[in-house]
Amino acid sequence: MKKLLVIYAVLLSAFMFYVYQVHFKETTASPWEMRGLQGEITENYVMVTFQSGMDYWKSSLKGFEDAAKALNVSVEYRGAAQYDLEEQITVLEQVIAKRPTGIALSAIDPDGLTDTINKAINSGIPVVLFDSGAPESKAYSFLGTNNYSAGVQAAHEMAILLEEKGDVAVITHLNQLNHQERTTGFETTIQEEYPNMNVVAVRDGQGDRLHSRQVTHEIMEQYPNLAGIFASEANGGVGVGEAVRLEKKLDDIRIISFDTDKGTLEMVEEGIISATLAQGTWNMGYWSLISLFHLHHELTEPQVLKTRDLAPLPLYVDTGITIVTKENVESYFAK
Repeated sequence: MKKLLVIYAVLLSAFMFYVYQVHFKETTASPWEMRGLQGEITENYVMVTFQSGMDYWKSSLKGFEDAAKALNVSVEYRGAAQYDLEEQITVLEQVIAKRPTGIALSAIDPDGLTDTINKAINSGIPVVLFDSGAPESKAYSFLGTNNYSAGVQAAHEMAILLEEKGDVAVITHLNQLNHQERTTGFETTIQEEYPNMNVVAVRDGQGDRLHSRQVTHEIMEQYPNLAGIFASEANGGVGVGEAVRLEKKLDDIRIISFDTDKGTLEMVEEGIISATLAQGTWNMGYWSLISLFHLHHELTEPQVLKTRDLAPLPLYVDTGITIVTKENVESYFAK
């Protein structure tokens, strides 16, 4: 009988110990377990662009801000007012001096910002690039469009519009990497896949509507049989559209542009621009901040990658692209 009582006592003690462990004992949970993936409002991440007043940046900034709200951190927006390398370097230097938690940067020049980017990283400030990169820098990642593939898509779309024949031109940014890649993709595809089409001119629109319009007038005068124009950015596309309309050649020249600012979308709706390529700009901003947050909190698992011995983030993230035409343009207007 005593043996049985002892066994009951042991079993009861074990049960009470289990109940205490599960229901009453305090446990120390990590911050992530208690409140999810949350930072501190004192963490300050900065987005830096150029031509900072352009509508184009609004979607990227919205993604950046949406990620900040989800993570409970603070963000700022800074940028060069003009299309000017030295101005963007100055702005970036000012941002670095304030020691932010991280920087998301769209580089105006693929080489000119490398030293300043590396300065930030060497001082312990993580930097990711979006939209336009600086491949020789130490930036942790680039998030943006596969610009070469976008140029290829534009070439195929132009070939459909022109039934695979005719002279075409390109209005681009000659000194900016993402536009160089779009232009190369377009030119190479036309040359290699469409023998009855010719790229007769590649001109610099300088990211400016008025300059692009003037350049387009010059090209139309030089090549009277021009059948199509690919503009690698939105301001250029609107300028091209204005020039073609003024010359009354809307029935003769097909235009493919880039991005989805209001002016571009209105020209697509009117039929002046036949198609425009929409980038995943919200994704660029959102995932840039997510990447910086993970770097700051050391939440990544470094991987051995081809072009770096050890990298905590994917070196390149393709944020996608879609073709916008008159048929689907309505869904791209801001609601």
